[in-house]
This record gives sequence, C-alpha cells and structure tokens, in this order.
Amino acid sequence: MQPPFQDDDLDLRAAVARARPQLVEFLSHCPDWLLMTSQHFVPEAALSSLGGITDHKEKASVLLDLLEEAGPAAWKHFAQSICMEYDLPLDLEILLMSSAGEGNFSQTEEASTDTRAQSSVPKGSARRRHCSSSGGDKDAKQQRLDSSAKYRHLLVDSIRQRYGSRREAGAEAQEQTQPPFNQAFVNVVIRQRKVSRLKERTEKPREDVAGAPEPEECADTAMKVSDLFCSEAPSGTTKVVFLFGKPGTGKTRLMHRICQKWAEGVLPHFLFTFLFEFRQLNLLKRKLTLKELLFDMFLQPEDSPDAVFQDLLENAQQTLIIFDGLDEFAANMDVSLSSKRGPAVTSPMSIAQLFADLCHGKLLPGCTVLVTSRPKRLPDFLLYAVGVLAEIWGFDHKKVEEYISHYFRQHSFRERAIAHVKNNTKLLSMCFIPALCNIVCICLEYLLLKHPMSVELPQTMTQFYIKMFLIFLNKQQGDCAGDEETQLNCNKKAILGLFDLALRGLEEKKLVFYVDDIPEDVKEFASLHGLLTLFEVKTSGTCPEVGYAFVHLSLQEFFAALCLMVSRRVDKNYLKKKFFLKSKWTLKNETKTEFMENFHIFLSGLSSKECRTFLMLLAEQGEAWVQEKQDVILQSLKKLAATHLTGPKVLELCHCTFETQNLEVAQHIGSLLNFKYEFKNFRLTTLDMSALVFVINSGQDLTCLDFAGCLVDLDCLEVLAGCKNVEHLSFRSRRCGDDFAAALSKGLRGMGSLRKLELTGGSITAEGMTNLVQSASHCLQLEEINLQSNRIRDPEVKRVMDLFSRMEKLKKVDLSNNHLSLNAVLSLAKEGIVCQNVTELCVRVDTAIIYFSGASEKGPRSLDLKLEENKEHVIPTRHVKLCLQDHRLSSQHAKRIVAILQSCSCLSEVDLSGNKLGDEGCSCLLESLTYLSISKQLNLSQNRLSVTGICNLLKSVNTCPKVMEVQVSLCRDTAVLRFREDRKFASIPPREESVFSTDDQQHGEENQTTNNPPKIRLTDCNFQASDLKNLCAVLKECGRISELDLSRNYLGDEGLLQLFQCLPKLKMLRSLNIRKNPLSPHCAVLLLNSINLCERVRVVEVWSSENAFLHLGASMRSQRTSCRLTGCALGEGQVEELCNVLEQHGWLAEVDLSRNQLGDEGLRCLLDHLHRVPGTCSLNLSHNGISQDGVLHLINAFVTSGNTTEVQVSLCSKATLIIKLTRGDDPKKILRLAECNFQPEHLEKLFSLLEKCTGLTEYTSSNNNVTVQAAERLLHSLSKDLGLLKISIEEPWVCKERVMNLLELAVQVSGNITEITICKDKTLFQLVISFPNCLEKVESVVSRLSLYKPEIKNSSFCQRLCEKCAQLQELRWSHVELHEDEAEMLVRILLPLPELKMFGLTSSSVTPTGIDYLISGLQSCQAIEELNLEYMKLSSATIPELVLGLCEMPSLKSLSLNHNSIGNDGCSRLAETLRNMHNMEEINLSHNKIGDPGLINLAAALLEMQNLKKIDLSGNCPSPAGGEKLMEALAHCKHVKELLLSRNGFGDRTAVTLALCLPHMTKLKILHFQNNNIGQAGGLELARALVVCGLLEEISLAENHLGEQSIHALSEGLPCFKHLQKIDLKFCGITDAASRSLSLGFRQCPSMEEIILSWNALGDGGARELATALPEMAKLKVLDLEKNRIGACGAKKLAEKLAKCPEIQFIRLWDNPVPKGLTESLTRQDSRLCFSFN
Repeated sequence: MQPPFQDDDLDLRAAVARARPQLVEFLSHCPDWLLMTSQHFVPEAALSSLGGITDHKEKASVLLDLLEEAGPAAWKHFAQSICMEYDLPLDLEILLMSSAGEGNFSQTEEASTDTRAQSSVPKGSARRRHCSSSGGDKDAKQQRLDSSAKYRHLLVDSIRQRYGSRREAGAEAQEQTQPPFNQAFVNVVIRQRKVSRLKERTEKPREDVAGAPEPEECADTAMKVSDLFCSEAPSGTTKVVFLFGKPGTGKTRLMHRICQKWAEGVLPHFLFTFLFEFRQLNLLKRKLTLKELLFDMFLQPEDSPDAVFQDLLENAQQTLIIFDGLDEFAANMDVSLSSKRGPAVTSPMSIAQLFADLCHGKLLPGCTVLVTSRPKRLPDFLLYAVGVLAEIWGFDHKKVEEYISHYFRQHSFRERAIAHVKNNTKLLSMCFIPALCNIVCICLEYLLLKHPMSVELPQTMTQFYIKMFLIFLNKQQGDCAGDEETQLNCNKKAILGLFDLALRGLEEKKLVFYVDDIPEDVKEFASLHGLLTLFEVKTSGTCPEVGYAFVHLSLQEFFAALCLMVSRRVDKNYLKKKFFLKSKWTLKNETKTEFMENFHIFLSGLSSKECRTFLMLLAEQGEAWVQEKQDVILQSLKKLAATHLTGPKVLELCHCTFETQNLEVAQHIGSLLNFKYEFKNFRLTTLDMSALVFVINSGQDLTCLDFAGCLVDLDCLEVLAGCKNVEHLSFRSRRCGDDFAAALSKGLRGMGSLRKLELTGGSITAEGMTNLVQSASHCLQLEEINLQSNRIRDPEVKRVMDLFSRMEKLKKVDLSNNHLSLNAVLSLAKEGIVCQNVTELCVRVDTAIIYFSGASEKGPRSLDLKLEENKEHVIPTRHVKLCLQDHRLSSQHAKRIVAILQSCSCLSEVDLSGNKLGDEGCSCLLESLTYLSISKQLNLSQNRLSVTGICNLLKSVNTCPKVMEVQVSLCRDTAVLRFREDRKFASIPPREESVFSTDDQQHGEENQTTNNPPKIRLTDCNFQASDLKNLCAVLKECGRISELDLSRNYLGDEGLLQLFQCLPKLKMLRSLNIRKNPLSPHCAVLLLNSINLCERVRVVEVWSSENAFLHLGASMRSQRTSCRLTGCALGEGQVEELCNVLEQHGWLAEVDLSRNQLGDEGLRCLLDHLHRVPGTCSLNLSHNGISQDGVLHLINAFVTSGNTTEVQVSLCSKATLIIKLTRGDDPKKILRLAECNFQPEHLEKLFSLLEKCTGLTEYTSSNNNVTVQAAERLLHSLSKDLGLLKISIEEPWVCKERVMNLLELAVQVSGNITEITICKDKTLFQLVISFPNCLEKVESVVSRLSLYKPEIKNSSFCQRLCEKCAQLQELRWSHVELHEDEAEMLVRILLPLPELKMFGLTSSSVTPTGIDYLISGLQSCQAIEELNLEYMKLSSATIPELVLGLCEMPSLKSLSLNHNSIGNDGCSRLAETLRNMHNMEEINLSHNKIGDPGLINLAAALLEMQNLKKIDLSGNCPSPAGGEKLMEALAHCKHVKELLLSRNGFGDRTAVTLALCLPHMTKLKILHFQNNNIGQAGGLELARALVVCGLLEEISLAENHLGEQSIHALSEGLPCFKHLQKIDLKFCGITDAASRSLSLGFRQCPSMEEIILSWNALGDGGARELATALPEMAKLKVLDLEKNRIGACGAKKLAEKLAKCPEIQFIRLWDNPVPKGLTESLTRQDSRLCFSFN
C-alpha cells in the first residue's frame, strides 16, 4: 500500500472537506496562531491578499484553501501542529488525522511497514541479487517485521493505559478530588534557547545554572511542543533535546502528554517511544545493556525480543527515548565517553554510561533523546550533544485563565474565582507556576465554598502548602472531624511519620520508596489523602514491584522542612546546619543538595509568625520552643545578606526573606543587599520580582536595579511598579521593545523615588519612546533617561521635547546609537536649543545626548576671591552648548543651520566638526557670525576647508569684534573660533596670558585694554610661500591680534620675509610662534634680524633648526633684548652676517649661540667683531666644537679686550663657553676654566697670557691637569696693581696633600693673603690675595714666632707664613686631617692673627688631644666674628672649654655648632654664655639631640638676644611643650629674618603658638617648618598668620599633612607675599581640588622663582591649572612636580605653556604616569621638561 496522499489529490480534498466545518469554527477563535503557522507552508505573496479580510471565519476558510493547495506534505505538517498545540474535540481530531493519512494506528503501521519494505530494496546489481535471494530469508524478515509491529501495538496500548486521555476521561468524575499536581493538562509556554554558547557558559564558573542563564546574543523564541522535534539533523546523527524548567512548571506532565499524543498517532515519524524517570532509575544497582534498559525497564515484547530489538536498531532514527528528571538522578554523571568505535550493544553498563552513550550516538545512533531537568549544570558529556535547548516557562495570563476556567467549570462562582486571581498581583504571580496554580485553585475552591463572602487566601507559597494540606485532611475526614487541631491530632503519628519519610528520602537522595520503606499507617494515610502515588517499579526483567513516591518533589521538600521544624530530635545546631545556604552554594556551577530546590524556601516560610500556631499543633510544644527554631532560620538569613552574593543567589535570598513575611528581617537584609542588585543573563519570573520588590521596599535606602540581558516577563513589570525604593532602574536587552516600554510606562508613576531610567540595547521605536516619555513626564523626580542603542530613527521631536520641558528635575536624556535620521538630528537641534531647561545638546555619529538644567542643579562655585565676595551681584543666565558632529551635514544644510543658531540667543559653544560643510558652507556661517549669539566658541573642524576657507576664518577677526581666537590646522583638520565672553556672566574673569618680557612688565608697557586682543593659531597647515602671500594679505588687516602661532608649517626664507613685513602692521602682537618649521642657518639669521626690523621684539628664540619663537613688547621704547639661536647648524659662514645683525642693535641682554658649528675659526671671527657690539650682554657659545687652541685665543681676547669682563669655559661633556660683555669700565674681570684637558704646552701659554692680565679679579681652575708645580708657577704669574684677587684651584691632588704642604704653596703668592679655604671633599684650594703687598713689621713677626718652642722645625716657613698672612681675615678648612704639628701651628700662628674675623673647621679629623688644644686656643681669637665648628663630633664635655673661648670673643656674631652631640647639658651651658653675647646675630644648633631642658634654657636666653637674625634648631628632639616655650620666646626676637625649625615633631599645638607669635616677627624672610607633624588644625592657623610676614622670601611646610583647608588658606594669603621667591609644599597631600586656588595665588607672587609640589596627589587637572599660571610668573625658574599623578594630558598642557616661558629653567616630572613614548617626544620638544631622576 502506498503512503497516503502522495499522489491522490481527490482523497485529500475529500478528507479536508469532511473536517472543514468544525475546523473553520475552531480556528476562527485563534486567527493569530493560524496565520503564524501558515507562514511556514504558504508563500508570502499568497498571504498578502488576506489583509482586507476582517471576518475571522472567512479568513480561516481562505487560509485552509491555501493550505490545501500547498499539497499533502504541508497539510500533514499542519494537521500535526494543530493536534499538538490544542486539545481538539475527539471527533474533530479523528477527522483531522484522517485527512493527514493517520486516521488509525493500524493503517499507519501498515503504511510504514510497506514503505520500509520497499525502501529496503537495493538498487542496480544489488537489487538483482536481492530479488534472487531465497524465500526463507523473506520469511524471516517478514516474521521480524510482524514481531516489531506487534511490539508497537503493545507500546501504544501500554502508553495509552499509563498516560492516555481515556484514563483521564474515565476519571473525570473524580477530578475534583484528585491529589494536587494531577489536574487536567493545559499547554505550557515553551521558549527555545540557542546552544551555541552553552559550553562557554558552563566552562566559566557561575553560580547560575546552565539552563537558566542566557547571553544576550542567544535570544529566546517561542515554540510549540511539535517544534521540539522539527529541527533537521544529518542522517544517522542522534538528536538530543534538553528541556528544563523550574519546579512545578509541568515538565513531567508534558512528557506524559507527548507520550499520549504519540499513542494517538500525532507523532507518526516516531515508531517507538520510551519514557524513563530518573527517580526510578536511581533504584537500579546493576549494570544493564541497552536491550535490558528498553525492554526490562519499560516494556517487554510478547515474543521474539531479539527480532524486535534488531528492528529497533535498524530504525533508530524513528525512535524517541525520553529521560525525565535528570536533576533527580542520584548517581555521578561525570562519566567518560566510550571509544570512537562505539560500545558493543550487548555490553552491560551503568545507567549514567548508557545515558551518555545514547546522547552521543554511541548507542542507537540517529534516535531522538528528550531530557528534562530542573535548572542545573549540565554534565560535561552533554555539553557537545545538545541540539535543541528549551525552557518551560509555565503559564502566562491566558493559560492561567484557561486553567482556572477549566478547574472551576462546574462551579457557579467560576468567574468570581478568575477575577479574584487576576485582581491580585501576588496571587497571579504564583499562578504562573502550574503546580502552584493548582494549589491556589484548591485553596480558592475550598474557601469559596466555605466562606463565600470573605475569602482570605494565604500570602506565601509555604502558607499555601499548609492550607492545601489542611484542606485535603478536611475533605477526607469531613466537617464532622472538627477544627484543624482535632484533625491534626487524629492523624498525628501518621503525619509525623510522613514528614520523617520525606526528610529521610532527601537526605538519602531517595525519591522512590518500596513498601517496606513506609510504615503501614503512613502508607494508608498518605494514599487515602492523595499525597503518595503508587506505580510499578522495574529493576529487572522479572515481576515488577510496587513503588511509592510523593506526588511532586516540591511536596516532599515541604514535608521534609516541616519535619525539621516540629521534630524534637532536631536541635538548633542541626537545623542551622541544614539551613546553611552556603552549603547549597558550595559549588558555583551546581548546588550541593540537588533535590532541595525549594527546601530552604519552605524552611524560611515556616519561620513566619503566621505558621507558628500550625507548628505548635504538630510539635505539641509551646510558642517559645517553636519561636526558638524559627529564630535560627531568621538569624541565618541575616548573616547571609552580609556575604558576597551574585544575582541568582540574591534572588534566592529574597525568596526566603519574602516567605518569612518578617518586615524587620526584610529591612535588615534590604539594607545589606543595597548596591548588590545586579542581574545578568538569566530569566526572572514574576515570583522572583515579587520577592525582590518585597525586600527592596522593606529597606530604608534607595537602590539600583540593573537587569543586563535578562529575560523579564511583561508581567514582572506590573509587579515592579510597586517598588518604592528604586532610584536607578536599568534594562539592557534587545528584547525590550515597544511592548516592553509600554508595559513599563504603566508602572513608572508608582516608583516615587526613581531618578534614573535606562532602557538600552533594545528595539524601542519612536512610537515606544513617545509613550514612554509621556508616562515619564509625570515622574517629576526623574533626572536621567537613557534610551541608547534602540531603533528610534525618527522620534516625534517637538512632542517629546515639550514633554521633557515639563520635567523640572531632568538632567540628561541619552538617545545614542539609535541611527537618527538627519532630519531628526536637525529637528532635535532646533527644538532642543529653544527648550528652556536644555543646557547642552550633543549629536555625533553614534551619540545623541541632551543635558538639562535640572531643578537641583547649582551654579559653578567660583574660586576667585573677588568674585566670591561679590557673588550676590552675579546675574544667573542660561548657556547652551550645541554639538552637531554629524558627518551627513553638507553646504546645502548651512542656511538651515544658521536659522537654527539664530533662534537661540544664549549659545555658549557650537560644535559643527566632523561634517562636510566645506568652504562654501563655512563661509555662509561666517557671514552670519555677527548675528549669532555664541559666547565661547564655534568649532568647524573636519569640514574639508582649504586655504581659501582659512582666509575667510581669519577675516572674522576683523568682521566680528567678539572673536578672541582663531585656531586652524589643515593637517589635523582643525578650525575653531573662540569668542570673548561677556564678563557680566563669566564665572571667573578671564586672565590674559603674560607674553611680555620682564622689563615690559616692570615699566608697565603692556597698557592692556579691558578686552583681550584676539589670537591666531595656524598650525600644521603645510603652508607654502604661495599660500603665505594670501594669508599675509589677510594678516595685515588683523592689527588687533596679540598672538600668532604658525607652528608646523614650511615657511622657508621667502615666507619668513613676507611674515616679517607684516610685523610692523601688527601693533598689538605679543608673540610669534614658528615651531616645527624646517629652518636653514640663513633662516635663523633672518629671524634674528627681526630685532632690527621691528623694535618691539624683546626675545628671539630659534632652536633645533625647526623651532622659533618671538616675544614682542607693547611699545617701541628701547628695552633689553634676548636672542637665542641654539642647534641651528650655524657655522663660520654665518658669523659675519650674524655680527652685522648684532652690531645694529644697542640693547642686547643675551645672545645664545650654543649647540651650533662655529668651531675655532668661527670663534676667531666672532671675537674679531666683539668690540663692535654695543652695550652689556651675555654671549653663550657652548657646544660649538671649540678646542684648547680656541680657548687660548679667547683668553688672549679676554686679556686685551676692554669690554670682555667674564669668560667661563668648560671642554668636558658640558662644553660650556660663556662670554660677558659690559659697557664702559667694569672693575670685575673673571676667568673660569674647567676640565679643558690642558697639556703642559697649553698651560705655559696660559700662564704667559695671565702675566699680562693685571686687572684680573677672580681666577678659577677646575680639573685642568694643573699639577702642584704648575700651581706654584700659576701663583707666581698672577698679580695685579691694586685690589683683591681670588684664586681657586680644584685638582685631585688637593685632597691628598697635607695642610702644611698646601700652606707652603699658599705663601708663594705675590700679595698678602686675606682668605684661605681648603675643602678636601671638593678638592678645593682657594686664596684671596690683596695687592699691593704690605710687609708686616719685623718686630711683630718675631714676637709671634717667640711663642713657638725653640725646637720647632721650619722656622723659616713659619716666618714666611706669618708675613703673608698678616692680613688674614677668613680661614675655612673642611674635611681635613689635622696632625699635631698642624694643629699647633693653627693655634699658635693663625688663630691669634689680629685681623681674623672668620674661622671655620668642619667635618675634619682631629685627635682628642688636638681638639682640646684647639678649643682652648680659641680663647686667643678675640677679633673673631664668625665661628663654625659643624660636624666636629663635639660632645657636651667639650662645651665648658668652648664656653671659655666664647667669653673671649666679644665681637662674635655667628656661631654654628650643628650636627654635633651637644645635648641638653651642653645647650644649657651655651645658653648661659649666649645670654650675655648681645652682638650675636646667628645661631645654628641643629641636629644636636637637644630636648626640652636644653631648649627651655635656650628660650630663656633668647629673651635677651635682641639682635638675633637667624636661628636654626632643626632636627632636635623637643616635645610640643618645649616647642611652645620656644615659640613664646621667639616672639621677643623682633629682628629675626631666618627661622629654621624643621624636623622637630612639634605638632599642631606648637604650630598654633608660632602662629600667635608671627605678628611680632615682621622682618622674617625665611621660614622652614617642614616635617613637624602638623595637621589641618595647626596648618590652618599657621597659614592664616603668615600673611603678616610680608617680607617672606622662602617658605617650607613640606612633609606635613596640612589638609585641604590649610592649603586653601595658604593660597588665599599668597598675594600678600610680594617678595616670596621659593615655596616648598612637598609631601603635603595636595590634590587637584586645591590646585585651582594655589594656581591663582602663585600668579600674584611677582618674585616667585621656585615652586616645589613633589610627592603629592596632583593629576591632570592640577597640572592644567598650574600650566595656565606659568606665563604669568615672569621670574619662575623651577617647578618641581615629581612623584605626582600627572598623565599625558597634564604633561602636554605643561609643555604647551612652557613654550611661552623662556625664563623657566626646568619642570621636574619624574615618576608621573606619563607614557614613555610621550616623555621622549616632549623632551625632544623642550629639554626643560625633566622626566628622569636627577
């Protein structure tokens, strides 16, 4: 027999005709489903004709015609789909299946048998061999087919008997008394998931399970049951379908339904169907073969099992095997896969291995395996096998109503029951879970029958289970049984036994019980009340046994939880152990207690007050006993909230909290869970949302809810509407469309605390946006709406902007990544800038953001002190920023843009960059510039401008008076106009950057007007000379500009000449920047010549042959000019031209020609012209390749020239050569030579030249290969007619020679020695000689020599020494080693010299005897005025002798004893002596271990030392009390200029006392108070008090944690310090917050030279603030910012401003997070930026 309806259209039409009337009537009630299903079988063009049909029956009829025309295959699939989707009337289902050729099973079997028989015939020669086979083979095969057919009939009958509709129909009369979870079937909602990332998700440790989470890119789709089996798979490939769902969603019922429908012929593509429950498979202890699994465990064939099994193997692709409840499998699923060859079919193996090999196609390849499970981690072997992944969601609104309607179909109050559920959000949430829906119906039915007027349903799932349990007790025992207590007492033993059985089963992972496992009374009670279900259990091929199981696993969990709460055997510790949720979450991917999904929730529910009476009745205990157990649960929940929890765990905790219904617990948990509500990639049900809202509303804090990629039902949003404490709500999912937005909109008003709403990454359209904004406009507290990455292409701009304007607190709306149309963008700009609460509108390619003022917004706080004082006079005004960086705007839109801009009178910034306006469009804008109200800037960058367009931009400087700056770069495609702000509205008055020379500022030449002159920056334009011709023509008309920047161009000689011709026209020009322009040596000279072309030029800087910078003064009055041409490759050929330029200028201050290529010949040529250079100036020729011969030629010129007063030469790596010229007669003539590597012949020439130089005042020779003999020759050569000559020699031999030898060398000089300095640590030997030579009287010399012992040696030397040192005034020895004879000579000859005013012996080695002798010798120094004995290891024992010497020094003014060990005793003795030394001006006792006793005695002495000017007590060890005494004494030292008190740890109290004393120290110039443990309290008082010391030149408060307030106070006082040169605030914790006030203060310190802010916390913001101040600090030389947090932006800003500050020597930036590549680039750009440690 042929397969039906393949070629017989007449039979098809007849079958359809019979079914049509009923089918049309039925389908008219579900038109949407019909239309959606038809799309799979009917061409789209044919369906388009249905649009005009409104009648449902007519449309259904037309669709049936189309399906009939589509052919038998299409009709067959359609018939199967409708039978699977709907419960059809039996007669209609039979007609429909008949029309598909499947009217009865026998016909189908015959058809399939015949088809298979035909298909088994081979082709070609194989077929001929088959035809010739014996008749016996045919008989055997036919017998096998017959056996297989009989087995299929047997399977159908068995499945019909187990799960068929006839069984349910027969039991319909008793349906109302059926146990829970066993009601009529209603189709559930199924969603398909994609499995492409299933492996990736599981490999990453997660707390959420494999089924539940779903990455955003794996979106779900709705599906029917039939769709589970429709996916195509390669022939012979096993198809695995994994279906998961939460407890109670109807997984097992659905499996039974599938079996039932298969038995009815709805799934004809399966010949065999088997259903196994893992809870029964748990009972198997032995290994099985596949055959034993199928036949012994499900159904044995009546005969020929081998033949049936063989047929089953051959038709595996038509076999369906269902495994229900994978989560209930107790054994280990981590099994290894079989070998590639596949296991033997006859091999016995474990259930886990059988399951794994079936899924992987190792057994029965090609079959379909359907697996169900609660959400849990998939076994590893299943990861690669799943082909279809789907989730059962349970019911939706429609299904709930259908279920309730069916349940109450025989009751008159059916509609009332439906309305009761629909109107109760919490109840409806539960009913989306089919099992709970069943329980709700049971309870609702009971209450409506018992108490029809007042129905009070339970509040939680646990309470519903309790109610259901009591109802079933009542139904069986009847009303005569009495109240609840009576009913429970009647069956107390059986009930407690049932509870114990449930708990024991969970603990032993046992879900199926044998007869012997259950006490008889328990079995009788549970069976009577429908709490246990009975079924056959097969563990072998023998007779089956009887098994019992709870009707649902959730019911077993509920009874187990009750057992823990009422059993006397369970104490608190055991209960705590069982409830410890962390034990459940031990494994991130899988719960530890697999069978306890709801167990903890039930335990939490039983801890509620509402359950206490019920538990007391069951436990027969008092309230205190029960409450004690309940408290264990509640306390455990509280502790869990304090741990780190991710999304799914938070939800589970919320469920537990909700079940408790304890507001105090919920409030505690809600406060701890705040900021933890972030949910990613898993589904949330309405029950989840109800629990979540309950906890959030119970807390006191506002919170943020973030749902990223989560499946959120629309019903959840209705629940969410009641969330009062949510402040920030975010949904990030492409599933969020207009329907989602509409559903969310309904609940927005209920969220009274909502400030920020995000719906991103979805599919919301303009319509959805309008509806959402319509609702949001009523949420007056809403501040931010984020709708980015949706599909809002053409929003209703006018409508939504009108709605936004009503939202008083709105601050931001984000519409980015919505592919807005160009018309929408322009409309948004037009409507946005006129909307009164809009402050900024930013539209870029992928960005569209609107900023609003918001009612809570406060105006920016001004740090300017003057503005702060007058802030009440500031008139608030509206400023709007507009950014339209849309690459679609072209010149044709220019007029429309102008119209938009003209409509707003309060624009502050307009950004039109990144468009295609071109020259034409920009010109249109510039022509209207005077009519536009733009207060800050207009950005036209990246608009394809040419040189013509740039010229139009420059013209705006003349045509529009508001233009303050034009910034253009063709290479970087930059074009920006900046405007002058109206000061009336400016928050901080703009400051003009100082670009004038110091002289200009001193003479007040700038004559600045109230308005800043405009600036022009034309950088990176690659200008050629031809371009400059047009540009210069425009520049000549721009006479008002103050700055002109032409960096990064190619000007050349011709371009420079054109440019210099413009300079006289630019009357207001202050600076000309020509950096990064390739410059030839001739160009450099041309630039230098600008000092003669324009008399206002003050500084010319040219460096690296590509950088040039000109500073100009404000007038033509003659002022000093600096010229710096460094690294310009200037050689001998340019010297004459260079000198001609210099000779014409009479006001040169500096000429720097370092790092060029002059060489010796260039130097000779230059020296020949030096006498013509007028005036006084410094000439720097360093790094010019000068040799020793060149140096000697220079010295010759120095000796013979009258205007050369100083020469400094070094031929080492520094290669220094500096010449100073003076105008007129200058008494000074200085020669310094260092590391010149002179050879003997050079030295001889040098000495010969020096003999001719009789006017020399200072000669320094450092490391020039001058030996001792050469030094002697040198000293003989040097002489002068009158005056002092200072001779310094630094050579390695100085530190090796004895002091006596050096003195022997000293006496070789011609004149009288007035100073001797020996510093061996610096290898320095220095003499000061007085001319003419004055011989001492012979009698005086003999008198002093008589003091020596007769046996003294070298008496002739001593006599010579006495003669030469007769006028000795200063004696300084450092790091020397004094022998006894040298010490004696010092004491006997040198110290008694009558002219000796200063004696210093520091850091030297002297024997103890020698030191005593030396100290006693000081008594003869009666004329001494300065005594320095620092670092001499003096102890307190030495002080008495020293005091005797001090008493003989009435003229002593300075005493330095620092870094010794004087201590308290020594200090006290000194204090007594110092009290009487009224001439004392300086005392240095730092680092002497002086504590409070010594310091207090010294403080008492200070009261009488009225002439004291300097005190250094740093590095001692006083307490705050001693410090306070000292400060009080210092108040009487009114002449003190230097106060050095660092590193004493004084603390805040001492700082406050010092602050009180400072008003008495009006002459103070230097204050060092670093590292004194000062905090904010002391720092604040000190900073405020410092302002009275107006003469301060140096302040150090480093290494004190001053605090932000102290820094602000100090900043406010800085303008008072007009003489301040250095400030050290290292390591003071300064942040960007304080940088603004510091910057403002520094600008007002005109004498500032050095600022130290290292080791602080300054970032890019702080660097920017300081950088803006640099040009206004004309004398600043050093800025130290080491060890801060300055990044790339801050470093660039510093480099930019440094270019305008020629006086700054360097900025230290070591150890800041600046990228290495950038540091190298910036250093090359300006070597004064120091990023290295030095």
